[in-house]
Amino acid sequence: MMTTSPSACIELKPGTHIAKVVLMPGDPLRAKYIAETYLENPVLFNDVRNMLGYTGTYEGREVSVMGSGMGVPSLGLYVHELFNFFGVEAVIRVGSGGALPENVHVRDVVIAMSASTNSGYLNAYDLVGTPAPTADFDLLMNAVRAAEEMGVKADVGSVYTSDFFYHPNPEVNKKAREFGLLCVEMETAGLYLQAMANHKKALSLLQISDHIFTGECLTPVEIREGFHEIMEIALKTAVRTEL
Repeated sequence: MMTTSPSACIELKPGTHIAKVVLMPGDPLRAKYIAETYLENPVLFNDVRNMLGYTGTYEGREVSVMGSGMGVPSLGLYVHELFNFFGVEAVIRVGSGGALPENVHVRDVVIAMSASTNSGYLNAYDLVGTPAPTADFDLLMNAVRAAEEMGVKADVGSVYTSDFFYHPNPEVNKKAREFGLLCVEMETAGLYLQAMANHKKALSLLQISDHIFTGECLTPVEIREGFHEIMEIALKTAVRTEL
């Protein structure tokens, strides 16, 4: 197992390692917050490019948490290396999304069963047809059960992964809403494709940070430190999943 990845974007600090399951928020400061708030004895294993990663324990099981950056290319790089060079078996995204339907509100929880996308990332996999980026079923069911036990209402369904935060065509989000997609975000399809291609497990848990059509939104601090529902669902999912 490597201590420095081929891209040199992950370099393990001496005496550290990465757990088999990794929680992955986009914001590295959210990774730091999760580690310091929920993990016992968290140890920093990576800080290259300030993409902070920690390993600790939760309910007696070893768990890591690391930032991914924004967008499919950034997440794809880190997830590929975690799966192929550092022995990781499952990645659970702990992210934010912009609500599309009227009945999905700010702070609501979305469990992404699958992800439609406009990303060209799909083309590299050379499947005859179009890949369907889909969550791991065991992770999905464990997350649904965890949410039910916590009394958290979670919408389970399809999301829209976009390469654009500011899309030049204003009709794109309207079409996504018409298709019944729950929210728009920028990483899930890439995560699911990486997991499928590498025969690993992946799940995307999202909490709504803003509504695309009403303009309601949270502050950066609220997004970084306020998404406790998905943080706890992700941790409970991590410790219950057989790897």
